[in-house]
Amino acid sequence: MKKLFFCFLAISFLFTATAQENLTYQKPPQEILELVDVPLAPTTIIDSKGEMMVFLYRDQYKSIAELSETEMRLGGLRINPVTNINSRATFYNNVQVKAVNSKEPMEVKGLPANPKLTNFTWSPDETKIAMTHTSDTGVELWVLEISTGQARKLTEGNLNANMRDVINWFKDNSAVLVKMIPESRKELINTATAIPEGPTVSVSDGSKAQNRTYQDLLQNPNDEYNFEQLAKASLVKVSMNGTKKEWKDARMYSSISFSPDGNFVMVTSIKKPFSYLVPYYRFPSESIIYDKEGKEISKVNDVPLIEDLPQGFMAEREGRRDFSWRNDVPATLVYAKVLDGGDPENEVAFRDEVFLLNAPFKGEGKSILKTKDRFSGITWGNNNTAIAYDRWWNNRNTRTYVFDPSQPNKTPKVLFNRNYQDRYSDPGSFVTKKNQFGASVLSMDANKAFLLGDGFSEEGQFPFVDEINLETGETKRLYRSEYTDKKESLVEAIDIKNGKLLVRIEASAEYPNYYIRNIKAKNGLTQITNFVNPFKALEDVSKEVIIYKRDDGLELSGTLYLPANYDKNSGKKLPMILWAYPREFKDKASAGQNTSNANDFTYPYYGSPIYWVNRGYVVLDDAAFPIVGEGDEQPNDSFRTQLVANGKAAIDAVAEFGYIDRDRVAVGGHSYGAFMTANLLSHSNLFAAGIARSGAYNRTLTPFGFQSEERNYWEAPEVYYGMSPFMHAEKMKTPLLLIHGEADNNSGTYPMQSERYFNALKGLGATARLVMLPKESHGYSAKESVLHVLWEQDQWLEKYVKNKEKTSIEQPEEVMKN
Repeated sequence: MKKLFFCFLAISFLFTATAQENLTYQKPPQEILELVDVPLAPTTIIDSKGEMMVFLYRDQYKSIAELSETEMRLGGLRINPVTNINSRATFYNNVQVKAVNSKEPMEVKGLPANPKLTNFTWSPDETKIAMTHTSDTGVELWVLEISTGQARKLTEGNLNANMRDVINWFKDNSAVLVKMIPESRKELINTATAIPEGPTVSVSDGSKAQNRTYQDLLQNPNDEYNFEQLAKASLVKVSMNGTKKEWKDARMYSSISFSPDGNFVMVTSIKKPFSYLVPYYRFPSESIIYDKEGKEISKVNDVPLIEDLPQGFMAEREGRRDFSWRNDVPATLVYAKVLDGGDPENEVAFRDEVFLLNAPFKGEGKSILKTKDRFSGITWGNNNTAIAYDRWWNNRNTRTYVFDPSQPNKTPKVLFNRNYQDRYSDPGSFVTKKNQFGASVLSMDANKAFLLGDGFSEEGQFPFVDEINLETGETKRLYRSEYTDKKESLVEAIDIKNGKLLVRIEASAEYPNYYIRNIKAKNGLTQITNFVNPFKALEDVSKEVIIYKRDDGLELSGTLYLPANYDKNSGKKLPMILWAYPREFKDKASAGQNTSNANDFTYPYYGSPIYWVNRGYVVLDDAAFPIVGEGDEQPNDSFRTQLVANGKAAIDAVAEFGYIDRDRVAVGGHSYGAFMTANLLSHSNLFAAGIARSGAYNRTLTPFGFQSEERNYWEAPEVYYGMSPFMHAEKMKTPLLLIHGEADNNSGTYPMQSERYFNALKGLGATARLVMLPKESHGYSAKESVLHVLWEQDQWLEKYVKNKEKTSIEQPEEVMKN
């Protein structure tokens, strides 16, 4: 009894404390807990023929003990130096294999004890999957035989998975090329105890280097040394019988890519000098072509350190970039080069030029295409047909070209020229198939190709399959999903010419399952998985997408949840949680489109507000918060005004139904949504409380751009100042819960952002609480952390929202604060 009394006492005083609290990890109430601690349905992968499926199972969360394992943060990477793999990697602990036409999956035999599996890679003939298992001491190579469901180990724990791209198959399916820890690796330096040999000095030579505020960068010579040791690997050929042969000696290999015919390999490696300003992928690098035996053929690229790009999101470096293999031929390289000096400010007829380079890969390639805007990829078809894409962020435009690779002087035809934020006009993605090399190429029928589209429209979401004539650009609809009480997603085309698709069907309370659909047959739907809904407690919750208007006429939407058994006609007014994330647009038409679907399965995850519908709250999730800047105006020029208008419109819409007490509304968000929350509380009196997770609050600490703002601080100081809640901390009169991971690695959201903001709020007498989560990054992954975050949020909402009348804070009557 005494113990219970003290527990009650501790909770009673929890939110009145004025200093630090010695608090252990807590758990939320049962209504929330029963939605958190549930087994996940597996991740599903399927072969290209639609014959065999593989189910990958994992725990939903890590443990805080796992997050507490040794970690080194170097060059933008987070590495476990004991095991030599990404310290934040997602691991799977069980695998099953299922023939599509069989009823039950087959348990994979031979897996290691306590599996920690990742890096799954199909063999070219799709009869095997190579994967890694991370033991306590290192990363092992394993292979799974699909037909028998038998797994076996091929190497000990000596793989180097620190730089990713760990496994690459030889085209004859007999062996894989893997990265291994070289024998020459030296002992790492303990930077915590190492005695410095001198200061760390950085130099500016007068060139502009306007980089984002990247995290986990190298900071000193010891970091450089450790990064080099952990990045270096030998390339080793491992046969399916376990024999090993060194293929290439130790370097800092970043990527490996076999040509479609398997006779050549493009290998990219990082070089010195390193940088303290940018992550490893902007360090100097070189790309070399080898034959499949490891003999060097040609160096095709040599890239210098990239610290000083021109300003703007569409800026690019000069020289060859975006190397890839042309998928429809045996061994031809593709790359692009800028025609505008890489500077978006330069006005030119064409931004980029695309080249082909044939074996032996010497000299300059053959020009095949120029793009109006920045080149963004090609879907290869055959010798006479390919689809190319370009993109321009500043006006949100994208083009889709069809062109003839064999006739570079022939003018490409623009199939689509559109605003990529305009979801209603999205023509879909081109269907591909595997060719004789096992590479993906355009699926064609004479001069016709096929498109799979999401199908968003004013009437709702109705995914579709279109046939397109590549000569005329005319489309013909082959299939349109007609579900109004479910959602059908067209996952991929298995055999488009015969109408065979892999689809996923779900409903609000119906867990997503996979089906084979034949669009040419009347009853052509066959269910191939039977996953059950693990979130039964949400089955009777009311869910609908509501449409409403902002005061300037812009149409908005959000997904509204009401507690089970709530009588809409009762007149009972409930507290509400509004959860959102602002998005920038360059036109009102795109900003006003509804891309929510009430038939999406209601899937609660650690960051979701859905849990509180079972605690008696109305929840408006994914509320539209567009920030629009048309023409020469930038969205952020009126950020605060539009933010408040979005919030007011959302509350007005739900209040009009009669469901909520508008004096008991909370607002919350994660990352940029946290930034939104702090601004809303500072500049309006709409909300009773706020929850801001992993946000940034002082934009002068991100002076060279943030989110979709590409102007720097010195170009738009009034924007940076006006948008920064830190600069307006004296206006905060609403209780705010701040949560942040101590190991946040997201660009711009340093943990310092929450710490400094909280100090300002506390110094000015605002009601605030700061929760720093040990070991957690931008998103939270330890079960202990997740449960505690849910507990913190629940306690905050119960005190300052549901029971607000006990702690009412006087607010001015006007909605918008100065």
